[in-house]
Amino acid sequence: MRILVVSDTHRDRAALRQAVLSQPKAEAVIHLGDGAEEAEEMKRDFPEKMFLLVRGNCDWGSTLPTEGLAAFAGKNIFYTHGYTYRVKLGLYDAVSAARRKKADVLLFGHTHSALTEYRDGLYVMNPGSLNGSRGTYGTLDITPAGIVTNIVRISAY
Repeated sequence: MRILVVSDTHRDRAALRQAVLSQPKAEAVIHLGDGAEEAEEMKRDFPEKMFLLVRGNCDWGSTLPTEGLAAFAGKNIFYTHGYTYRVKLGLYDAVSAARRKKADVLLFGHTHSALTEYRDGLYVMNPGSLNGSRGTYGTLDITPAGIVTNIVRISAY
C-alpha cells in the first residue's frame, strides 16, 4: 500500500494537485497541516482516495484535529503537524508521543525540512513543504516485506 504524505502547502493548490496526480498508486493521502483549505478541496476532487487531515498552526479557524492515529496494513501511523510537540526544537516530544501510542510510523510537518529516519523501531518522516516550485512530499509504502519512506522533489509546474 502506498500513502502520499504532504505538508505545509500554504495555499499552493497547483503543487498539491501535482503531487496527488504524480502518485496514482497512492490509496491514501495524509496532509499534515498548514493547508487545510486546499486539502479539503483535493479530498472533494479525488473521492477515490482516502484523505486524513490535521490542522497546522497556520490553519486559522480550522476544526480539524491536531493529530491522528491510523492503521494501514497492520501498521500504526501517528500523524501531526508538529507545532504542539515543538518539533522545531527537536523530535523528543513527538517521538515519545508516537511510542506511547504504539506507532510504527511518525509523520510530522511544520519545519519545512524534509527528513526520513529510523529510530529504534520507529520510522520518522517529515515530507517537507509542498509550497512552491522546489517543494517536496513523501511516500510511505507498507508491504509484507516492510516499510519504505521516500522524499520526492516536485518538478516546476
